[in-house]
Amino acid sequence: MNKYKAKSVTISMDYPGAVISINHYKFKGRYTKKEARDWMDGLGWKIKQYHIEDWKQPIKVSISGVFKDKRSTPDLSNLTKVCLDALEEVSGVNDRNMRWHDGAITINKNVEPVIMITIQEAIDD
Repeated sequence: MNKYKAKSVTISMDYPGAVISINHYKFKGRYTKKEARDWMDGLGWKIKQYHIEDWKQPIKVSISGVFKDKRSTPDLSNLTKVCLDALEEVSGVNDRNMRWHDGAITINKNVEPVIMITIQEAIDD
């Protein structure tokens, strides 16, 4: 039995809306929009200190979120590309070495929308 405890971190980020969706974060399919780039940079600065490039791979990545209502809730899978691109840029870990999973969605009309990105190191079974 393996007693190694895998590294794990959860980062909270404001959810800026559809600008970080795979359907909207690129301008003309080539250039990342400024709002999306700013969000990606913010995620990068929050994750940089954890040195995920040194973690055992493949790295598991999931997003959960709290949203005001069902109408404003995104398809979490549509946030995959922008999140993985941001992680790849800051860590150098190719997104082929990341495994994506949708997390939980919570509806709470009393809070501002937020997403939680959980990154976990692979463990040997």
